[in-house]
Amino acid sequence: MKNLAGLMKQASQMQQKMADMQSTLESVEVEGQAGAGMVTIVLSGKGEMKRVKVDPKLADPAEMEMLEDLLIAAHADAKRKVEAMAAEEMQKVTGGMQLPAGMKLPF
Repeated sequence: MKNLAGLMKQASQMQQKMADMQSTLESVEVEGQAGAGMVTIVLSGKGEMKRVKVDPKLADPAEMEMLEDLLIAAHADAKRKVEAMAAEEMQKVTGGMQLPAGMKLPF
């Protein structure tokens, strides 16, 4: 029965660490760039878009297609960084324990 109590205590500690990690992810901001910094997108650690910055030179109506492509590329860059940061934080919380395939926390 001592093992069960120990497991319950570990589960409780892991749950608290997960809550702390989620709180941290909400306050972190990650920046993604495209077009040599002409387009910048800032995401929260949870992947929510916070800000978009576009170099005024790209506001030319003839360049709208390129601007749209750069926005998508900057978002993808920021999203990759958020996912890498979340995975790193998850490793800290789980102590390297592998999660089942398809289980992506905290999202």
